[in-house]
Amino acid sequence: KEPPMEPSGGEQEPGAVRLLDLPWEDVLLPHVLNRVPLRQLLRLQRVSRAFRALVQLHLAGLRRFDAAQVGPQIPRAALARLLRDAEGLQELALAPCHEWLSDEDLVPVLARNPQLRSVALAGCGQLSRRALGALAEGCPRLQRLSLAHCDWVDGLALRGLADRCPALEELDLTACRQLKDEAIVYLAQRRGAGLRSLSLAVNANVGDTAVQELARNCPELQHLDLTGCLRVGSDGVRTLAEYCPALRSLRVRHCHHVAESSLSRLRKRGVDIDVEPPLHQALVLLQDMAGFAPFVNLQV
Repeated sequence: KEPPMEPSGGEQEPGAVRLLDLPWEDVLLPHVLNRVPLRQLLRLQRVSRAFRALVQLHLAGLRRFDAAQVGPQIPRAALARLLRDAEGLQELALAPCHEWLSDEDLVPVLARNPQLRSVALAGCGQLSRRALGALAEGCPRLQRLSLAHCDWVDGLALRGLADRCPALEELDLTACRQLKDEAIVYLAQRRGAGLRSLSLAVNANVGDTAVQELARNCPELQHLDLTGCLRVGSDGVRTLAEYCPALRSLRVRHCHHVAESSLSRLRKRGVDIDVEPPLHQALVLLQDMAGFAPFVNLQV
């Protein structure tokens, strides 16, 4: 059993200045508590009622909340206490809550924080289309969203997001396996002009049709992850090379229908590609087998 909290922060020596005597709004909140890790703040609020009030005031003014700063796991009740007064969040990351986070937990937080620009919900498999609808409807400034490994994301959910998030720039749909070409085509047509980073990795339903539409509608696209998209082939990559001048990185590992001939044009432009050219692969294999690196004139 924890000892009862002191009502005002404990005894003080005559003439001493307590931490809580410093101005809260001008000193403690902007210059002290902002530098204290969130996990330590949770301990600090157990010291006294006054410290609890100070910490709650700090939490109410948070601009960024990452549940990972609390620990690898965070109970539902603890999250509710931490975010009950927050109304100015711009960044929200809740991956450590993935095992239990539900629409009932998330939707009220979204409703109180319409200024959100970045939301990370990777692995939160207990959510539904309702949560994504609340996010799209209530957070029009949203720029970055991670829905990686959220199996519940389907074409209808993505359509609502594409319709209502005009500022969307970065979207992670890794392993959202319900999504098919039609959903990605709609996303490209509605939000392609602003997209800069997109992951469709580990989705066997995505093919060249989606990639070609992305290429034609996303002139500012810089990063595209197609890892494990088994239906993507050389035609899609050639279209990327033709229509995406801003492309900086492309991930096509395990895309077995993508030939080197379609990647070479991107390599010449300096695009970072996670698959080595065949000659380099052969040299590495030869080195591993022979135990030495042969001299080869790569300029030939």
